Amino acid sequence: MGVLKYAILGLLNQKNMTGYDITKEFEEILCEFWSAKHSQIYPELKSLHKQGMVEYKIEISGTVLEKKLYSITELGRNDFMKWLESKIDIPPTFKDEFRLQLFFSDCLSEQTREELIINHLNQHIKRLEYLKDSQKKFNGSIPEKNTNAFSDYLVLMGAIMREENTCRWLEKCLELCKK
Repeated sequence: MGVLKYAILGLLNQKNMTGYDITKEFEEILCEFWSAKHSQIYPELKSLHKQGMVEYKIEISGTVLEKKLYSITELGRNDFMKWLESKIDIPPTFKDEFRLQLFFSDCLSEQTREELIINHLNQHIKRLEYLKDSQKKFNGSIPEKNTNAFSDYLVLMGAIMREENTCRWLEKCLELCKK
């Protein structure tokens, strides 16, 4: 099993959730550094249940709708903690299609190259604005160290710094193109 297992176990270690709740966490919180589709999450939950890492109870919502509320088991928590404490090597350089385009951009006209960079810069500016808006939930203060909010704060700070640096790099690229 891959890392998705640990992302799900980590979420369930924080609180009990339905598959829908877990999917929302991936879409709204984890999306800046990890992704998983609905079609990946449910089979993974089934596999984790089969392995005894998670359990569930069925809750009735309304008059008919049944939903499974998942929780982490002791076996799952032990496996998650073992992974959490492990030292992880940095991955090889990630694939970045834009950088590949930029590498071969000498084939483009100067104007088209600049438009390519501007388009990418604008996307990163929007993402940076979104991240800074997300940071407002902390009300300008750093959360207590032994809380999930503190861990969230650290990751969000890294995402903001990443986007700020990417914007600076793209601005420098534009500046060099215009010389």
